[in-house]
This record gives sequence, C-alpha cells and structure tokens, in this order.
Amino acid sequence: MSLLLPILAIVLGLIVLVWSADRFVDGAVGVARFLGMSSLLIGIVIIGFGTSAPEMLVSSISSFEGNPQLALGNAYGSNIANIALILGVTALIRPLVVQRRILKKDLPILLAVSILAAFQLADGGISRLDAFVQILLFAGVMTFNVFSMKANKKADTEGHSTSTHTSLLKSTLWLIAGLVLLVASSRVLVWGAIKAAQALGVSDLLIGLTVVAVGTSLPELASSIAAARKGENDLVLGNIIGSNLFNTLMVVGIAGIIAPMPKTDPMIFARDIPVMLGVTLLLLILGFRKRGEGKLNRVAGSILLVVYAAYIAMLVAEAKPV
Repeated sequence: MSLLLPILAIVLGLIVLVWSADRFVDGAVGVARFLGMSSLLIGIVIIGFGTSAPEMLVSSISSFEGNPQLALGNAYGSNIANIALILGVTALIRPLVVQRRILKKDLPILLAVSILAAFQLADGGISRLDAFVQILLFAGVMTFNVFSMKANKKADTEGHSTSTHTSLLKSTLWLIAGLVLLVASSRVLVWGAIKAAQALGVSDLLIGLTVVAVGTSLPELASSIAAARKGENDLVLGNIIGSNLFNTLMVVGIAGIIAPMPKTDPMIFARDIPVMLGVTLLLLILGFRKRGEGKLNRVAGSILLVVYAAYIAMLVAEAKPV
C-alpha cells in the first residue's frame, strides 16, 4: 500500500512529462516561425534558459541559506548530464545533424566559457568580481547570438516544416504551459521515484546519484527527445548549449554575487571541471566534419553515454565510506 502513491506519481508524472514536452516544443517552434527567429536561437534563449530555471532557483535559495557551493555542483553536474546523458540518449534515438555555425561558433564559445570557469576556480574560490564577470559575459554572449542569428534567420528557416499554422498567441500559451507542466511533472516523477526507492530499501546515496541526478535533467531530456522526433535538430542542440551557458555563467554568477565562495570543495576543480571540459570538447570532436554539417550518430551517442556512466561510477566509488 505504501508503494501505491509513489507508483501513481511516477506513471502520472511520466505521462504529463511526455505530453508537455511535445506541447513545449510545438510552442517554441511556432513562436520561432512567427517572430522570424531561428530554431537555434529559440533553443538557446527560451528552451535552454527555461529548462534551467529550476537549477537557478535551487542555487539562489542555497546561496541565501549559506550553502553557495551547492550551486557549483548543481551547475557543473547539470552541464555534464546535458551533454553526456541527454545528447547521448537523444542521438541514440535519432541521430542529430549539427550545422556548421554550431561547430564554428556556438560550441567553441561554450568551450571557452568552460575554460573561464576553470580559470576562475584555479585559485580555489569564486569572488564577487568573478561572479560579475560571468554575468556580464553572459549578457555579451547572448547579445552576440541574437544579432548574429537574426542576420542568418532566412537560411535557418528554409527547409523546416511547419505542420500547423497556429496563432502566435496559441504558440506562446503552449510554450509557457508546456514549460510549467514539464518542470512540475518532472518533480512529481522524481518524488515518486525517491519514495518508491526508499520503500524498497535503496540507500539515500544511490538515490541521490541516480534518481535525483537524472531527475534534475528530465525537462532538458524530455524536450530534447521531443524536438529530435520532430526533426528539430537545432532546438535540441540550442537547448543544450543555452542550458550550459546559463548554468556556467548565470547560475554560478548569481550564487557568487549573493554569497562569494572564497574556498570551494577542491574536488570540483580536480574532478568535475575536467569532466565538464572533456565532454564539451568531446562533443565538438564527435560532431566535427571536414566539410559542411556535422552529425551526432548513434556511435557518438553511445560514446557519450559510456562517458556519463563512467562519471557516475566514479562518484559512487568516491562516495563510499573508507
């Protein structure tokens, strides 16, 4: 009987998650078409930021409560999961075409931002000045993306199918409602999974490293799979790039302004930062082609998933009591 409510929460959460992800992507595509914005820009700005809003909320609250380092683990852990887990799963389901702009501009920018994060943490902490630099850089990167993508919006909109001609108002409503339901259903699903695991005697450590870790990435995962099924490759990659930029610069930046971190856990710099840099560089390498567009095929997806599994295994091994 104690398992009934958690199981219902899992089933209901999963159903709403899948449904709302479809509506969210449909709304995003509709808004992009009506405003003449590229799918990649919508993915980076709206989907990437929207699905990362829970991380920003958690990090801000933890900073106000005197635990700003949680923001670092939250942000960098999400970045690793976004690339290795989410893109890995999505590429296995449907290989992704990577346009030249992503390989030449967006991924190198993301890699440079990740290197900056490593540089700022090299002295063992994040100062308020570091945090201001991150937020200013975020504003600069977004401004660059908006202006550069608007200049190329015509090329981007060609070749994309729009199955329905819904109004801008309807698309916007689906976008907002889909995002709200996406986040809410993921929380319900995670709650049910945690309660079910506890009822079955699974340790809190294993729950934290599996259910909770994957659960915080469910909005990105669901929206990426939904976009891939609809053939919206740019929405998928824009989602990941935007989410990682948002996590690295805004989530950490806001937390650092609220509560500077003069001394951080050394394992963040020794373990998580190298893994984050590694998977970002690996994504660039896997998607690279000498000519034209690149492609993340199922082999690339499998490689990314193996890397994520190795990272989780390392976390589990290090968390074991000595």
